[in-house]
Amino acid sequence: MEFALSEEQEILSDSVKKMLSENIDIDLLRNHSKGDEGIRENIREIVVEMGLPGILISEEYGGSGLGILEASLIAEEFGRYAVPTPWIGNSVMAPTALAFKKGNNLAEKWLPLIASGEITACVALTEAVGKRSNTGLELNNSKVSGTSIFAIDGELNPRIIITAVDQELILIDTENTGVTICEIPTIDSTRPVVEIIFDSVDIEIIPGGEKAIQKTINVGRVLLAADILGASSNMIEKAVEYSLERKQFNRVIGSFQAVKHMCAEMAADLEPCRSLLWYAAYAQDNIDEEADLLSCHAKAHLSEIGQDVARVSTQVFGGMGFTDLLGMHYWFKRIGLSRQILGGPEKVRQEAAKIQGFLS
Repeated sequence: MEFALSEEQEILSDSVKKMLSENIDIDLLRNHSKGDEGIRENIREIVVEMGLPGILISEEYGGSGLGILEASLIAEEFGRYAVPTPWIGNSVMAPTALAFKKGNNLAEKWLPLIASGEITACVALTEAVGKRSNTGLELNNSKVSGTSIFAIDGELNPRIIITAVDQELILIDTENTGVTICEIPTIDSTRPVVEIIFDSVDIEIIPGGEKAIQKTINVGRVLLAADILGASSNMIEKAVEYSLERKQFNRVIGSFQAVKHMCAEMAADLEPCRSLLWYAAYAQDNIDEEADLLSCHAKAHLSEIGQDVARVSTQVFGGMGFTDLLGMHYWFKRIGLSRQILGGPEKVRQEAAKIQGFLS
């Protein structure tokens, strides 16, 4: 048996990579970080034209009906190019939550709108992973109040917000009064996160309860791991490319043994992560009993390896690696934020230990 991508999956990955390479470069990322807000919407329009928001949504609702593995291939390319537009929350986590129980009214209402790109969905599940003392949500008479922070994909006026309260997955229509969304400044300018304040806002409960919450978090972690993989791959490629151009003592620095070892060790550490990620993504759709654990392993391990790759690849550039001229910091910071969203490696490993019975 061949454990590799199918021809269709390779075509999907290549087509997304080609699209991104033609539309995103370092100058675009630099202009975006300086406040050109139109770039987010422009890239989103291209993503919608390719049908990517509907990648997980079934054909009956206007999507492609593909799986988490295919979504992870796209996420890897989004990480490789540091794409500054909604993706993981809107196109993966929200459809996963809405489709957890087949045939519910909320899926019928909202999934076609997400697939077509008519609306975006924001996902706010940070409190379900690790609640801060000054945040959190409360339900009272089918209304939600409180604050949720580090919500994903809320930067482009989302129409719906999916969050969790008291082991229930809930949906909020932002056209209801009492919803305030504010962007939170972070180190990563390519993928903003937001704070959402709810003031006695009407909610609708998404069927599935605690299992639906965990499933949504699982796929989010796998997709963040894929994003880290893509960003790390890009940093290694750029470091190797630079090492074959930069000269010292009339020799390219890539001929020095120390630099060779740095690049080789990064590649050797990162490449095994690909098979781990593919298996974790496959498990989300096909191996329910392993899905929780593998999502933890993929997120924790890629977070650690990605951090090391970001550090070492920047060192290959020397002092130039820290300048805006080369722009390596966009991927360095993206990896840093991805490492923490939906649980840092320490938190995620603790969950993995509980799943395996090592902790009570």
